[in-house]
Amino acid sequence: MDDLDRRILNILRRDARTPYTEIADEVGTSEGTVRNRVERMLEEGAIERFTVATRTGNVKAMIEVGVAVDVDTRAVSDEMADWDAVDYVWQVSGEEDIVLVVDAADTTALNDLITKARERDEVVSTKTRLILNEMLG
Repeated sequence: MDDLDRRILNILRRDARTPYTEIADEVGTSEGTVRNRVERMLEEGAIERFTVATRTGNVKAMIEVGVAVDVDTRAVSDEMADWDAVDYVWQVSGEEDIVLVVDAADTTALNDLITKARERDEVVSTKTRLILNEMLG
């Protein structure tokens, strides 16, 4: 991945629907070059997927989950990724092992999700942080 790829990715991170012609104008190359590079980054896995960021008015939070040391965090993460309201699942280093980024309809739905996590035998702790404001980087 070179500097041009990074510049293309930065534009797509802000708005994945940006037309290739606009990206090309901004980075100073042709639309065909942008198209080819995006396709290559998709094939190589540098771009995993295109997604939608929403401002739903819902309760957004990060639920930090600690699991027992003998637990396969990938398996737990894979299951949690399928839960309703979970936007992202990150495996992280530090005090906690997994972070769920959720977009819950209300505090009751958020609390239900926290309870669902705590009811798992593998989970030893949770810590929840409400997201008060979001900005694109």
